[in-house]
Amino acid sequence: GKITYIESRKILLSSTESTISIPLLMYQRSNKNTCIHQKPQVRQGKCIKKGQILADGAATVEGELALGKNVLVAYMPWEGYNFEDAVLISERLVYEEIYTSFHIRKYEIQTHMTNQGPETITKEIPHLEAHLLRNLD
Repeated sequence: GKITYIESRKILLSSTESTISIPLLMYQRSNKNTCIHQKPQVRQGKCIKKGQILADGAATVEGELALGKNVLVAYMPWEGYNFEDAVLISERLVYEEIYTSFHIRKYEIQTHMTNQGPETITKEIPHLEAHLLRNLD
């Protein structure tokens, strides 16, 4: 078939008999609250063969399984054998965001009618400093 149209949400594949729309997931939440995002790996106007990779996802790079990266870590038990232990990693892994992950959570709330009218949702909480409220929507 031939790729006739590409956008971030779908790929259109035309053959002599029909046109197929292939949907791509874009920033969807998985069952583990991680992000599923598929990126097209073909170009518009190109002919493709059966079994050719059309899009990459979170666990693939150019159609190859890519589950992670190898890293050297140190395990440090604290004063012998107990539960307060640690795993040491390089500071570079943190600064370069090598192991940064993207999680999506969905929260739903309901408002009710009160005697004073409908409830309002606000980030204004009395007696709290501004830096404690900065991440609230």
